[in-house]
Amino acid sequence: MSIDKKFVNYFVSATERAAYGASLFRGKNDKIAADQAAVDEMRKELNKINMKGKIVIGEGEMDEAPMLYIDEIVGNKHSKEEFDIAVDPLEGTNFAAKNLPNAISVLSVSNKGNLLNAPDMYMEKIAIGSNLPEGLVDLDNDVTKNIKLLADAKNTSPDKLTACVLKRPRHDKIVESLNLLKVKIKFINDGDVSGVIAVADPKSSVDIYLGIGGGPEGVLSASALACLNCQMQTKLFFQNDEEKIRVKKMGIKDLSRKYNIKDMVKGDVIFCATGITDGDMVKGVYEKGDSFESETFVLHKSSKINKIVKRTTKK
Repeated sequence: MSIDKKFVNYFVSATERAAYGASLFRGKNDKIAADQAAVDEMRKELNKINMKGKIVIGEGEMDEAPMLYIDEIVGNKHSKEEFDIAVDPLEGTNFAAKNLPNAISVLSVSNKGNLLNAPDMYMEKIAIGSNLPEGLVDLDNDVTKNIKLLADAKNTSPDKLTACVLKRPRHDKIVESLNLLKVKIKFINDGDVSGVIAVADPKSSVDIYLGIGGGPEGVLSASALACLNCQMQTKLFFQNDEEKIRVKKMGIKDLSRKYNIKDMVKGDVIFCATGITDGDMVKGVYEKGDSFESETFVLHKSSKINKIVKRTTKK
C-alpha cells in the first residue's frame, strides 16, 4: 500500500524543525544540548501530523543521549493512518558540536510493520550504487573479492574505484586491503547515513561503502537506497554475549542473518534528510531575521520523488 503523497511535506517539516533546533548549538561543543533541541523540535512536529506513528528506531541509547524512544507513539493515537518511523534527529552529533560539515536531521517512514526494528548496536554494512547486477557484492566475501567483482561489473580496474569508510581502528584491515588494491578511500569521521547514501549520488565519486556502523543508521540508509534502486547488505555485529541476549529478546532468532534492503524496508517509504551544517548532500540551516533557510533531501518511493527542497520557514 502506498503512503499518501500529502504526508511528504509533513515529514519534511519534522526534519526541518529538528535541524533548526540543533543549529542553535552549532560550534558550542555541547552535543547533548544540540541533540536534545533536535529531538524536542522533531517530536513537536511529528505530534502535529494526523497519523498514528510508532517510533521503531529511536536515537541515543548508545550515546546515552536524549531520544525519541523506541515504541513511542507520535501524532494522533486514534488515527487510521498507521506508520513505522525511524529517526535520527541529529546524525553527526560531533559535527554539529564542532560546526563541521555533514550534520543532518534524518527520518524515514513506512506503513506499519514494514521497517526492520534494528537494535541500537553495531551493524556490518556494504552498499553499492544502481544499475549493477543483483547480489553482486556480499558480506561473506572478503574485501578483495568484492572490489574485484565491482570493478569487473563497472568495466574498470580497482585503482579507479573509491570506497567510503568510517575512520575507526576497527576498519584497519579493510583499509589495508583497499590500499593493496590501490582503491581510493574517502574517510568519514561520523555520520554513516550520509556515507552510505553517497553511493547513490551521481555527483559523488563513491563507488562502495564498507564497514561497521550503527544498526539504526543502517535502516535509515536502506530507506534511502530503496528509493534509488541501489544495493545494500547488512549483518548485526555483536561485541559481547549481552548484546546477543538482548537481540534474541527482540525476537531476532538468526543472529548471523544477512539483511538486504527488502528485508529492512518493505513496500513504500518516505526519506527526509535536512542539513544542519553544510555538507556533501545538502546545505545547513541559515538564519534570516525571524526565519531560517533549510535544504532537505527528499525521497518518496511510490511517487518517485527525488529532490532537494529549499524552504524559508518562520522560527
